Order: sequence, then C-alpha cells, then structure tokens
Amino acid sequence: SSRKMHMRKTYSPSEAKGKILRYCAYQERCHQEVRIRLFQLGLSENQVDETITDLITEGFLNEERFAKTFAGGKFRIKKWGRLKIIQVLEAKGVTSNCIRSGLKEIDEQDYLATLTAILKSKDEQTEEPNPYVRRDKISKHAIQRGYEPELVWRVLRELLPDQQPGQR
Repeated sequence: SSRKMHMRKTYSPSEAKGKILRYCAYQERCHQEVRIRLFQLGLSENQVDETITDLITEGFLNEERFAKTFAGGKFRIKKWGRLKIIQVLEAKGVTSNCIRSGLKEIDEQDYLATLTAILKSKDEQTEEPNPYVRRDKISKHAIQRGYEPELVWRVLRELLPDQQPGQR
C-alpha cells in the first residue's frame, strides 16, 4: 500500500470536473468539501478556484442549498439541535448567511416536539430518584445533541415540574 501512495493519479481540469460533477450530483456539497476533493485530484490552486466558480455558475454548487439540505436532514434524521448544526456548518466553512437560511428549514413546532420527545424518552430511561439530579442528567443529554440550554430547561420544567417529596 506504500507504493500506491506514489502512484496517485492526477487528473486534468476537465477530467477532475467530470469526477466532481458526479460528486456534487450524488449529494449536496459545501465549497470546502469540493475544494478539498479537487486538490486530492491533483489540481492547482488556480484550477481549483476556476472549477469552483464554474460549478457555482452552472448551479452544481450552492452553499445555501447545501446548508438547507444539511440542517433539515440532520434535524429530521439525526434529531440534532440547532447549536450542533451551526457548529458543524461553521466547521465546514459555510457563511453565517447560508447557515441562517439553512436553519429556516427547521419548523419551530417540529423542533419543540422533537426536543420534548427526546426529553421524555431520556426520562423513561433514567433511573434516578432525586428529581434535581434526574433533571440534570436528562438536560445534559439534550444539550449534548445541540439543543439550546435555555430551551431545554424551559421544556424540562414543564415536563417534570418540581415534585413534592414522595411523589413521582
């Protein structure tokens, strides 16, 4: 496999573009992913910039569309909260305007319903008699999934109001 490293094929700009068109057609990509892929295909900085410009002009690469697909998908499929979605999009170099646009794909009612379901499910799995420790464990679970702490606590207080001793 060490010999393979030296044998890496480099592609002409037109060959690379053919490969990258398939890469973009398969699923939405952000600029950073495409840029990295084009460098892997052996293109120079100028060729990479030129190819990316072409892809944007031709509508194959659209960062706002990427952000919408990403945010909507991660929320619906993985049940991620907004903070985690923002963090990953920022790490991918997506602009704040595109991130804002992407987050609009998440319906507020669905978001609250999903958070509530996550909290209820965690409550059912948590064996902890102390209501304060219990709520703390449940809240941490949702916050780790990227839900806003203030929102988590607001919903959690409705779900698990302060209990009198001996009640559950």
